Formats: sequence, C-alpha cells, structure tokens
Amino acid sequence: MEYNGGSLAADHLCVLVHGLWGNPNHMKSIAKALRDAYSEGKLYLLVAKRNSGSFTYDGIERGGERVCLEIEEELETIRNKGGKITKLSIVGYSLGGLVARYAVGLLEMRGVLDQVQPVNFTTFASPHLGVRTPLRGWHNHMWNVLGARTLSMSGRQLFTIDDYRDTGRPLLAVLADPESIFMSGLRRFKRRILYANVVNDRSAVYYTTSIAKTDPYTDTSRIKPNYLKGYEDVILDPLNPVSPLTPKESNKTLSEITTTGMSYLRNAPLMLALAIFIPVGVVAFLLNSVVQTFRSSRRIQLHESGLAGIQVEKYRLPIWIKDIRGTVEDVYENLNTWQEESYLRASDDEGDDGDLNKADTRIIALERKKSHPQFPTLALAPCQFTMIEELDKLGWRKYPVWIHKVRHSHAAIIVRSDTPRFVEGLVVLRHFVNEEFLI
Repeated sequence: MEYNGGSLAADHLCVLVHGLWGNPNHMKSIAKALRDAYSEGKLYLLVAKRNSGSFTYDGIERGGERVCLEIEEELETIRNKGGKITKLSIVGYSLGGLVARYAVGLLEMRGVLDQVQPVNFTTFASPHLGVRTPLRGWHNHMWNVLGARTLSMSGRQLFTIDDYRDTGRPLLAVLADPESIFMSGLRRFKRRILYANVVNDRSAVYYTTSIAKTDPYTDTSRIKPNYLKGYEDVILDPLNPVSPLTPKESNKTLSEITTTGMSYLRNAPLMLALAIFIPVGVVAFLLNSVVQTFRSSRRIQLHESGLAGIQVEKYRLPIWIKDIRGTVEDVYENLNTWQEESYLRASDDEGDDGDLNKADTRIIALERKKSHPQFPTLALAPCQFTMIEELDKLGWRKYPVWIHKVRHSHAAIIVRSDTPRFVEGLVVLRHFVNEEFLI
C-alpha cells in the first residue's frame, strides 16, 4: 500500500480496516484522500493487513485481536525509531467497522487509550446491527438462521445467532453493552461518524449501517431527498434527509410509467442471465462456503492455541468494566437482496411473538406501539433494538449517502476500485476529509 506509513514527526496515527473478503487495497482511496489532505509529517497511516481475504471468516473477535496487535506493534515501532504518537483515529469499512469496534475495546482493556487521545472513529457501510434481514415466521428461519451458516464464525456473529463466550448473548449485543470495554473505549473518541448507503447496498442495508429502526428509503418514489449543501446528489442532510411527498406528488405520470416499463425491458436480458447463472453461482457459493468454513475452523484452532503469531491470553481478559476494575461476495449480495423486509405495526397479532421470552416480548410490544404508518418500524430482533438504544446514547454524526450511478453502492461509497463508475464515492471521501476528520 503506497500510502502506508508517515514520518517520525507525525503525532496522529490513523488506522484503516477493510471488510469481509477484503484486502488493504480496498482502503486505497480513503488512504489517498487522507494523504492528499495531510502530509506524512502530520498524519501517519496504518492500513491493517492481517485479516486479508478469507481470514475475515474467522470471527469478529479474532479479527479485532489481529488489528489490536498491528496497532500495538506499529506504535512500538514508531516509538523505537524516536517518534511519538499522541492521537489515534480508526476508520472501518463494512465488517471492518465491527472489527475496529472490537479492537477499540481491546485497546481500552490494555491501557493503550490512556497513552493516546482517541479522536475520530468512522465507519463506512458497516453493519452495526448485523446483517439479519428483518423477517418473521419461516422466512426468518430459512434466511437468518440457515443463511448464517455460510460464512463460518463471522456469519454466525453477523446474523446474531452466536453465543459469545458463553454469555448467552450474541457478540454484537455485547459490543453494544454500556458496561463493556468496547463501549467504554468507543465513548472516549471525540467524534463517532458513520456513512450509510440509502439504496443499492447489497451487503449491508441502511437500517444496520445507520443504526436505525426504520428505513424511509424502501420506496424512493414517495420521498424527496434533501441534500447537504456542497455535496448535492450524494450526501443527504443528516438533520432533514428526506421529505415525504403528498399522494398527488408521488402519483406516476404516463411518461414515468413508460420510462419504468422501458427500464424493465432493457433489464430483461440481465434478468434472464441471472435466472440461468444464479443457481449455478449459488451452488458454487455453498461449496466454497464449506471449504472456507473448514479452513477457517483450522485457522481458529491455530489462533486459539497461540500458534498463529498472537499470544491470545493477552486479549482474553474480562470484557466487563466492573470485572476489569475488580481484576464469494456477489452471490451472497444477490441472495441478500432477494429478502423483503417485514415491519412491526400496531395492528399486528401479538401471538406472532410466541417464541420470545417475557423481556423480549415487552421490547417488541413497545416498539410495535411506537411504529408510525408512514415509516413503520422494521421487524428487528429484540437485541437489535437494545443495540440501537445504547449505541445512539454515544452520539453519532450520521450521514445518509445516495449513490445513483451504480447498483453496487457498497463498493462505490469508498471507491473500492479505481473506476469512473464510483466517482460519487469521491464526494463522500471529500466530505469525510474536509468536514469531519479532526487532525
């Protein structure tokens, strides 16, 4: 990575963490944007590399341990050469945002955040609430339970069906627990910033990347976007992102209907190709998942036994503050977008909640009462509603992003590859560097 590193004069370290199936090159455009704005004498860049490729299958906690080790090693290297880092920022993309949140907790536990000032914590299209599609009934079981098995340990954690360290809770719920080291560390940062795609993100949809109970962008024909001045057509005003259109305004004209029909006709060859090739791709995806899950289990065994270059015991201290004080990508994305979201409505039959315990039933009942007809509350899991409540207490600067020119906004939001099709992502990076990143 050509933008990695900096000079010994730099006192601010910024760590970049890529996502699932990713590699350091995915963070190249973010690194370039930061380097163009800040010289090597001001900002030192570290693009994490230990989680590249299929290593992201191994679970968020193992990814976080690897990133924490990389940060500690880099700080020691800089210190041994005569430099001194006094400020720390972290940027996570996609799954990398969750890995970064875990690493922050470990840095807090190990006292690193006592030695540096945490400044910016930023995520781009990161599934803070997991990737569970809001579904009910048998759809929920088929997709959110069986689908989770295709991504090894990371899949179980992203779909919130894991049991983290025998707590009886999924890892993501523990990451958002106010009494955990993870929230204690995250609370220290001067700024917590997130950028969330509102449409066409086939990997991590809006509700989870923006930490929200609703998704007003499911039918864009019924809303009018309000853009942030200077970043029109891409970044929405976080204080007033959309205005609802009146029924008269949202009625389609004959011209619009004709245009929509022509669009369907133009897409017909693509749909035919998908009908033929997706089944083949699904089979290949599932076979690959079996192989990668086996390889991941082997890596996990090596990791847990201390044979993967990390002294695991250093990162397995108590995670609760009170205890510490006391002591194949495209196929997956297409499958994900096939699922239609479900909602909680005041008129719902509460008998549908029969599988929940009393505490979870109360949470769902309360959220059902709060649901608004115009933008109804999504049918999230009880633990996800709790995550939203606790994470929002930290205070986030949330920016909805509307990528228009490509159907793969998950890659475009950070300009994951050097292509003119992702030009709108450059607007997002310009906003991040010029308006949000504190040096």
